[in-house]
Amino acid sequence: MAEQTIPVLDLDQFSAGPDREASFVRGVGGALEDVGFFALVNHGVDADLVHRAYRQVEWLFLLPEDRKRSFEDSALKGQRGFTSFGREHAKNHPAPDLKEFWHVGRELPPSHALGDVYPRNIWPDENPEFRVVMTDLYAALDRCAGRLLEAVALYLGEPRTLISEMARDGNTILRVIHYPPIPEGVSPASMRAAPHEDINLITLLCEATTSGLELLRRDGEWLPIRALPGQIIVDAGDMLQQLTNGLLRSTTHRVVNPDNGRERRFSMPFFVHPRSEVDLAALPGCVARTGGAKQFPDITAGAFLEQRLREIGLA
Repeated sequence: MAEQTIPVLDLDQFSAGPDREASFVRGVGGALEDVGFFALVNHGVDADLVHRAYRQVEWLFLLPEDRKRSFEDSALKGQRGFTSFGREHAKNHPAPDLKEFWHVGRELPPSHALGDVYPRNIWPDENPEFRVVMTDLYAALDRCAGRLLEAVALYLGEPRTLISEMARDGNTILRVIHYPPIPEGVSPASMRAAPHEDINLITLLCEATTSGLELLRRDGEWLPIRALPGQIIVDAGDMLQQLTNGLLRSTTHRVVNPDNGRERRFSMPFFVHPRSEVDLAALPGCVARTGGAKQFPDITAGAFLEQRLREIGLA
């Protein structure tokens, strides 16, 4: 197997005794502070579930165009169901991304306090298995994310559950993406995903079907990240960068166009969000560790998300 180009961490170490837990915590925090990315193995997300999900994703995006568009509701600001090809663009990048995608959000009972706050998921009624597989994958990734956020909090010297509690019942999104063959006549400035940073706390990216993801190193060079079986790629988003006063980096990344232009690519990022009312004001301990001055204005997670949705063309 080819070697990964970013740090590789083993989640099993987080429950293997105090010394190994401490080593894992240092690995997570160090990677997010220095690189903004790491790869995770033994993450607890079943490989067969990931493969089943990709089969469902392929089925979904090969539906007729008019059927896919029947699942698109502009009032939802791209937060549930289908978003058509070329609708989203990176912040400050006018050319559209060369992708279409589908969002699955948290499933909550009507009796839940947030049951009427989050939009309802949209499900294709001709294929009940799509809903079953996607909700199973969402739950598995959510469990993994909770453990990683505990490690982040410990690295920051905070109570273990401080950040995972922010994300409990949060507005987390599973995005399934189709990058089709590059159409004729698209803008030369368009990429499958133009350089951007993620909005959320952390992102968990199940192994994509092909490579193409690259991160921007501090020296200005682009570093390819390999799509290796059994690995989840994890990166810090802007909300975590804000919460830590820039200590943990939200690193610019992109998905480049394939050389031949004809290769399809599917990927499944899991964007971990806090609840909307969560205050993203920088933690005092992080302010102290980064020079003593706050780098970002105070804002709630809901207001931050709404602002960014406008900037990327979804609101």
